[in-house]
Amino acid sequence: MLPIMTTACPDLTGFPYHRMGRSSGRHRWWRPLLGTLLFIPSWLVLSLLLYAVSYGLGTAAGYPELPDGGVDLGPLRNTALDLTYIAIALPLILLAVRWTERRPVGTLSSVTGRLRVRWLAWCLLAALPPVTLLVLTTVLMPNDGAASVESTAWVGWQSFLTSLAVLAVFVPVQAVAEEYVFRGWLTQAVGAFLRSPWFAVLPQAVLFATAHGWGTRWGFIDLLVFGVVAGWLTIRTGGLEATIALHVLNNLLAFGFSAAVVDGLSSDDTAADAPWQLALVDMATVLLYAAIMLRFTRRYPPQRLAPPEATPPLHAPCPCPLAAPPQSGIPRSYHLQSDSGGPPSPELPVRESDLY
Repeated sequence: MLPIMTTACPDLTGFPYHRMGRSSGRHRWWRPLLGTLLFIPSWLVLSLLLYAVSYGLGTAAGYPELPDGGVDLGPLRNTALDLTYIAIALPLILLAVRWTERRPVGTLSSVTGRLRVRWLAWCLLAALPPVTLLVLTTVLMPNDGAASVESTAWVGWQSFLTSLAVLAVFVPVQAVAEEYVFRGWLTQAVGAFLRSPWFAVLPQAVLFATAHGWGTRWGFIDLLVFGVVAGWLTIRTGGLEATIALHVLNNLLAFGFSAAVVDGLSSDDTAADAPWQLALVDMATVLLYAAIMLRFTRRYPPQRLAPPEATPPLHAPCPCPLAAPPQSGIPRSYHLQSDSGGPPSPELPVRESDLY
C-alpha cells in the first residue's frame, strides 16, 4: 500500500479585491444594501451638524453670510470646510464595513487586510512622473484670453505657504475618503453580487463622475475615465494604494495651483468644469500612470488575491483536483453569483488569470 503524500497543494486561487465582501464567510445579500442605506443618511446628518457648528461659530465671530446661506470664513477656511464635508465619509464607510458586513475594516484597503504602506510609497513614486508632466503642461498651456490679469496674479510666498500647509493636511484625507467610498465600498458592494470585475468597476466610475456635478461634457468624461482607470488599477493591484497615490497627488496639484493665484481658492469650479484642453491633458496623465503601473506590477507583482477562508488539509493528496469547468464556455470570473437569505453559497475559486 502506497503511503499518502503529506505535501500541501499550493493554493493559487482566492478572493480578488472586488469580491472581498465574501471573504469573511459572513456575507448575506442584504449586508451591502444595509450598509449603503445607513451610510448615506449618516453622512447627511453629520454634514448638517458640521454646517450648523460652522455657521454658529462663524456668525458669533462676526463673519459675513454668503448668498447661499452659509458663512464666509475666507477662501482658505471655506476650502478646508468643504474638504471636511467629504473627509467625514471615511470613518462612516469603515464603520459600515465593520458593523453591517461584520468583517475587518482592513479588507476595504487591500486583499491583505491592511493598507500596504510600502506599496503605497512605491505608487507615489510611480505617480510623480505623470503628475509632473501634468504640472508642466498646465503651466505652459496657452491662455485662452478668458482669464483676467488679476485672476492669475501671484499671491505671495507667505499666503501660498500657509495655504499649502493647510491643504497638505485636508486634501489627502479628502482624496482617501473618496477612494474608500467609490473604489472601495461601491466596488466591493457590487462585487458581492457579480463576479465580473468590469461590472464592479463601471457603476462606481459613473457615480464618481456624477458626484462631482455637471460642469462641462469634457469634465464629466475626464472624471469618468479617472473612475474607470482607478477601478481597474484597484482590482489589478489588489488594493486602493495605487489609486490613493494618484488621487492625492492630483488633488494636491489642483488645489496648490488655486492657492498660488489671487482668489484662486474662492472659485467654485471643480474637475467637472474642466475645459477640453485640460481634460485631455488630465486623461493622458491618468492613462500614462496606468501604463507605468501595469509595467511596474508585471515586474514586481503585488498580492492580488486574498487567501480562501478554508485551506486544504495538510494530508490532502497532490495533484489537487481541478475545479469544475465553467458552463457554456464562459470564464469562471464572469458568472453571476446567486444569493439567498440562507447560509452563504460556497465561493468558487478565482485565479490570477481570470482578472482582466
